[in-house]
Amino acid sequence: MTWLDVIGWTGSALLVWSLLQTRLLRLRALNLIGCLVLIGFNAALAVWPMVGLNVVLAVINVWYLAKMLASRHDEKAYQVVEVRNDDQFLAHTLRLHSRDIARFNPGFRPDAANGDTAAFLVVNGDEVVGVVLFAATGDGVARVQLDYVTQRYRDFTPGEFVYRQSEFFLKRGCRTVVTPPGMVSPYYDKLGFRREGDSYVLDLSPIRAAGKEA
Repeated sequence: MTWLDVIGWTGSALLVWSLLQTRLLRLRALNLIGCLVLIGFNAALAVWPMVGLNVVLAVINVWYLAKMLASRHDEKAYQVVEVRNDDQFLAHTLRLHSRDIARFNPGFRPDAANGDTAAFLVVNGDEVVGVVLFAATGDGVARVQLDYVTQRYRDFTPGEFVYRQSEFFLKRGCRTVVTPPGMVSPYYDKLGFRREGDSYVLDLSPIRAAGKEA
């Protein structure tokens, strides 16, 4: 096997591997790399139809990647929908993703929701991409029970849009947000939370709250 064969097999393997990804961003990135490798491979062999095919695929991947990254933190791309904690669609979503939820939120129990629990679905178009549940404890603290992102959107952290909108917490008398301990792959340090033990804490100061509501 020559080094050129190795390059060709590597590019093909990357394309196959990309199609096995559940995360949209990772799928596009790996597919783009595979296309670039195969462009070089086919150009070396002067197989121009395959060069043209992979150039077109690479351009498509670049376009989708640019679109994804541009809307990654864009509030226009996502909507936060508040639902009742006993909402049937919410219950269906929690059941559907129960194993994945347990993997990233090992301390969450679906039966923990009660009358004090606020429930939010984060949607992109008509697709549910995240779920956030928190309970107001009565001491000005909102304790997050669940912050879950579906596999396809795990590179986008859509749950951040709940924390950007302070009115969700303020109307329940909450000035501090505390995340559950032991979460896997938390992203809160990027949103202004501070680390306290195994949890993250966000203070909703009057200045910050006013800015969010404006």
